[in-house]
Amino acid sequence: MRAFRNRLVLSLTTTAVVTLFIPASTLACACGCNVFSVGARWMMATSAGLRMFMTYDYMDQYDNWYGWKGAAANLNEDKSIRSGFYTLGLQYMANRDWGVMVETPVWDRYFMTTTESGGLASTNHISVADVRVLGMYTGISEDMSTAVQFGLKLPTGPYNLSLLDRDTQIGTGTTDLLLGGYQMGQENDWGWFAQAMWQHAFNSRDGYRPGDSFDMTLGVHYDNLLETYKVVPILQLIASFRGSDSGVNADPASTGYERLYVSPSVEVNVSPNIQLYGDVRIPLLTHVTGYQLVAPALFEVTLGYQL
Repeated sequence: MRAFRNRLVLSLTTTAVVTLFIPASTLACACGCNVFSVGARWMMATSAGLRMFMTYDYMDQYDNWYGWKGAAANLNEDKSIRSGFYTLGLQYMANRDWGVMVETPVWDRYFMTTTESGGLASTNHISVADVRVLGMYTGISEDMSTAVQFGLKLPTGPYNLSLLDRDTQIGTGTTDLLLGGYQMGQENDWGWFAQAMWQHAFNSRDGYRPGDSFDMTLGVHYDNLLETYKVVPILQLIASFRGSDSGVNADPASTGYERLYVSPSVEVNVSPNIQLYGDVRIPLLTHVTGYQLVAPALFEVTLGYQL
């Protein structure tokens, strides 16, 4: 038990140090979808082979926010951003040291805003978004409990759809660096994990460059609740940071945030090859730059199959 506590303290300390040394300019988008890039424990590889997964994320942003608290709806021209994210993913571990993961997302986004005449206008767009390609190195420890992740977000999604602002477009038009990793630990029936991902745009596109984002999670789970169906309850704390956008077509005064979520989650191992995961992410602390729409809760469901 002492070893478990020591590893947990080490993970918390490391996370705090990483957060401390992020430049202030990266801690300052109306969307916040990068928070879904961390949190699913079963996606952390523990063996070689191929894994496929389908994820659905949902976010309904309709509460107007300013700084640390809610604000009157008439102070924000935007009224609603409702998004469904469908992601098809493949993860292939060639051996116990090296692997690759590819995520192809499709976004279904509804957006309502105020027109120059004072009326309301809305649009709905469905499109392939920006594809993510990640390399994984898990050879640091013999049990693959430690991993480094590195890769790119590709500019495959559209960034000039009608009515949408640049910070609410399905694609950013930029190629971004992805850098992160995770650590897992186990002590009898209890386990824990920590995961982080940093995203940084290499370039700007058409006068727009998205702000850097940094997302991290710390979770604990209990593995002996229901032996028959292998139900694993999980509790996570998830922190999400987003820098203000830049460029002549950006809105730095109303982009950027810091958020902290609590996330009760559950993982069900339906069979040795099939996993089902779901969570709800409830904000504990929210701070935004300018006026932004935020969601009262975020939702995620994932179905995975291990070949």
